[in-house]
Amino acid sequence: MVANKWLMLGCASLAMISSQAFAQAPAAADDVARTDGPITQASDIVVIAGIGYRDRTDTPEPVLKYGTDYFQRFEPLTAGDALKRVPSVTFLSDVLESDAPQMRGLPPGYTQILINGERVPGAAADRSFFMDRIPAELISSVEIVRSSSARRTGDAIAGTLNINLRDGYELNGGYVRAGGLVYDDNELEPSLGLVWGGAVGPGRLLLGANLQGRHNPKQKKSLRYGDSPENNPDYASDDFDNREDQTDTRDGKDYSFNGTYEIDAGDTNFKLNGFYVKTDRTETERSFEYDDATAVTGPVPTGNLLSDNANVAKIDQENFSIDGKLTQNWSAGKTSLRVGYAKFIEDRRETEYEIGFDVDEGDAPEFEGALTQTDIKDQEFSVKLEHEVPLGETMKFVFGGFYQDKTRRTGIFEAESDDNGTAGFDWNQFDRNPTELAGPFGDLEATDGGDNRIKEKRRDAFALIEGDMGGLKWEAGVRYEHTKVRVTDYTVDADIASQSNSYGKLLPSASFKYALTDHDRIIGSVARTLRRPQFDYITPATLQEEVGDSDLLGNPAIDPETAWGFDVGYEHRMGSRGIVGVNVFYRKVKDLIELTNTGAEGSEGEGTFVYQPMNIGNGKVYGVEFDLSTDLGFIGLPNTGLFGNASWLDSEVTDEMGQRRFNNQSKYVYNFGFIQDFPTFGAAFGATYRKQGSAYSRVISEEVTTTYGADLEIFVEKRFGKTFTIRAVGSNLLNGAKREVFNKFDNLADQMDRDFDEYELESEKAGPVFQIMARMAF
Repeated sequence: MVANKWLMLGCASLAMISSQAFAQAPAAADDVARTDGPITQASDIVVIAGIGYRDRTDTPEPVLKYGTDYFQRFEPLTAGDALKRVPSVTFLSDVLESDAPQMRGLPPGYTQILINGERVPGAAADRSFFMDRIPAELISSVEIVRSSSARRTGDAIAGTLNINLRDGYELNGGYVRAGGLVYDDNELEPSLGLVWGGAVGPGRLLLGANLQGRHNPKQKKSLRYGDSPENNPDYASDDFDNREDQTDTRDGKDYSFNGTYEIDAGDTNFKLNGFYVKTDRTETERSFEYDDATAVTGPVPTGNLLSDNANVAKIDQENFSIDGKLTQNWSAGKTSLRVGYAKFIEDRRETEYEIGFDVDEGDAPEFEGALTQTDIKDQEFSVKLEHEVPLGETMKFVFGGFYQDKTRRTGIFEAESDDNGTAGFDWNQFDRNPTELAGPFGDLEATDGGDNRIKEKRRDAFALIEGDMGGLKWEAGVRYEHTKVRVTDYTVDADIASQSNSYGKLLPSASFKYALTDHDRIIGSVARTLRRPQFDYITPATLQEEVGDSDLLGNPAIDPETAWGFDVGYEHRMGSRGIVGVNVFYRKVKDLIELTNTGAEGSEGEGTFVYQPMNIGNGKVYGVEFDLSTDLGFIGLPNTGLFGNASWLDSEVTDEMGQRRFNNQSKYVYNFGFIQDFPTFGAAFGATYRKQGSAYSRVISEEVTTTYGADLEIFVEKRFGKTFTIRAVGSNLLNGAKREVFNKFDNLADQMDRDFDEYELESEKAGPVFQIMARMAF
């Protein structure tokens, strides 16, 4: 309620100031142009005649910018799909999904995600944001910000991904997009979009809407053994335990809307942004466990079916954000005020029913039913004030402040269901479903740590100096971030239920771009950044058997991780717009949050302990990044475009078991492709090939190695005049597969002694996806 009141006051103030400032402003015409370039005609977005390139930015910061002409021909459905084609971004998602980006291969929480330059809340406990929630059709450009600036919040150890949505000064006219996607199981999903931009009153308005059908059918298989091949080379025949076959289908619809209204009256500019995304999704899993590596028969004792499991999750998510920005040039410089409000809501209802047939002779099969209800509400209200003062002809001084009030409410509740029937030994797992045996659920009760509220208040101040001396552009500044956190957990004793913490961090930064020639320049930066603790680590609850057989106790007093790092790169312009670049980066991370043994005995008794997250670790991350975007005009092929990137990634962390990489960091990722345009025929085709290296994760009681197959996409395009384009795109043409190897242990001691509880091989595969998309400008 407080945030809502502040939002209304802030927007009212902005509206009042803007109405006075623009009272005498003339009506905008269709040919109005801003200082950063002319307005794009809708037909230029619909009909892309030529080769798309990565943009060459002129700001001091190391920023790679990619417009829609770089992505659109491969018809990405979401912002995550678009990010598969930029340097150093990996995903540890399921096949056919690109949700939580891992910049430089680091876990998603190390990457700052911005929409129109502002943070937005999401569902994940590690503060990451799922990029598959932003339809690609709403995107104007994607920016990779390799290093930090005092202008932005410092939550960017790996870097920042900024998604710029279209606005009214970027589009004149409108277009519709319509098509469909066909999946490997012959499911057809729609894809519809509408975008319009034009002059309205004294400013320009843009409106966009999108409906996207989502479908992801996967087949999974797991083979489980009692030991690892390290200790038993004959594990496949001697120590086989069970096999699990699973179908996993994720089906739903995404609805999204965005709009901007902007008035540019010379010295005064007012802009109002808003976007809304709603997801209705159902995830359906059906799993069968067998006691044979290949056979498929009925329940034991006459067959080899050990269990039959049905899991259904119904997910309803909403994301919306609104912000207004007023900028005024006056005698003392330029002042800008931005007021924003963002909210995320998730309602997830998951049921799981399982029949177990691996029972003693004469006993009836065992039935278990469970309901988990998860409710998350995360909202942020923010105000940013910035003032810019010229310092002569070549420099300017910028200072300002930032305020954010964040509240996150999490509720996780569970209930059990009784058996409402008898499974029997004549069970046919392909004709019957465990759901038919379920009785009514009991009362929902909060899980340990599953009912809490987290409030964060941030007060930041920043200052920087920018210089532009022709061939040298530079920036140097400092930001101070102070955060106060209060955590209230309603599942623990009252005397420890509410706890608070506060911390302040000084974050200096500097960057430059130096032009060696008209075509060559060096780019460098150094900055201190941070990563705030994930939400599930700061609640004061004890989660039993969360770390193998041991318990996990939250720690409200932990502080952020911090890192010093640098980037140094070289960039060469090829022809009129082509670019080739190489970059070296390094980060030294301090105060890593690692689980530490408190010495207290765990809930399972002797041999188990209570672990707690603490700031006790250090690490370093480094790598080399290469990117290319050019046509082949220098060899007489101006209508042939090449693009690609490759990153070699590495890191070092020392934990209780020795040295390892940061968890789930791929060793490399690369993507190469081409586009061949035929201007005479109004046609084009192209292909892109992507591969990321294996990733390893080690936590207490579990080690996982993940590998992915390659991804191949091909498009064919036909243009009709200046207003209509149709494309056919094939994705995942190599039947992408994800494979995971699990080493599982009961506790840390067993893990260090290599005394395995279970060894598991899991594979997941999905088939190709074909889509036909048409756009028409009007």
